[in-house]
Amino acid sequence: MKMGLYRFKSQEGKHILYDSYQKLLAGWDVAVEEADIPTTWGETHVITAGSRHRPPLMLFHGVADNSALMWIFNAAELSRHFFVIAVDTLGGPGKSEPNAGYAKGFEQAAWIHELVNWFGFKRFYVAGVSNGAYLASCYTIAYPEYVEKMIGMAGGIKPSMLRMARLFLPEALLPASETTTRKLLRKLTAPGSTVFESHPEIMRHWTYLLRYFNNRSMMVHTYKKFMDPEIALLREKAIFYIGEHDRLSHYPAAIRTLDHHQVPYVIIPGAGHGLNHEQAERMNREIIGFLQGEP
Repeated sequence: MKMGLYRFKSQEGKHILYDSYQKLLAGWDVAVEEADIPTTWGETHVITAGSRHRPPLMLFHGVADNSALMWIFNAAELSRHFFVIAVDTLGGPGKSEPNAGYAKGFEQAAWIHELVNWFGFKRFYVAGVSNGAYLASCYTIAYPEYVEKMIGMAGGIKPSMLRMARLFLPEALLPASETTTRKLLRKLTAPGSTVFESHPEIMRHWTYLLRYFNNRSMMVHTYKKFMDPEIALLREKAIFYIGEHDRLSHYPAAIRTLDHHQVPYVIIPGAGHGLNHEQAERMNREIIGFLQGEP
């Protein structure tokens, strides 16, 4: 079975998701370009926005979503300050297409570095949400000389697969419907948040993700425990933003780890795991301010 098909439960589902992807991308409210970059592990799809003369900012989304969905409320504002490169993770439900080598030995930091080399960046900013925060951390640790500053959102330096499983179940195993989608998103967001439910195309896209994406294609991604000297690199370059109601990132052991290693972080009131959607205006200000060195 071809790897491109393996990511989805059917070819029809893939086309439906891609059609919805383009509708979300049209809602970014900024001119974009799309490109497919060849890498050792397959073609990586990226969306770029903003002038190439601005400082580059590479963005990574979460484990079961994609760039079109993740940055819909952030891309326009960020692209006024940066050359934005939103990356669809290999193995995820975006438009990147893994090859046979992906399943044999995917190396996350090396993959990102091939993208960096393709663009010719010598120094750049990197940010990510959830699993994207881990990818940003992993790259910053492996290639610190290339990273000016790093931002992790809805993720820390102590990922918990058990907490993720508990949060996504049973909805991830139930027949996909708008009702199932609503139940899951209400667990992911702060109490009373309607940021997703008030956006019909986002709701449809989330339902398509639950219905058509094969989560097993992300199992190739492995997670390493960062050692103290590696975390020290994050302390120098990174900041983490965590939603007050984020069940995946805001729990005692995760916060203790950040405190113990003196890694900077900010708790965002009234936000859950989807903080860059739920608190889009604030997160845009936080991202721009931190990267541009504003207090």
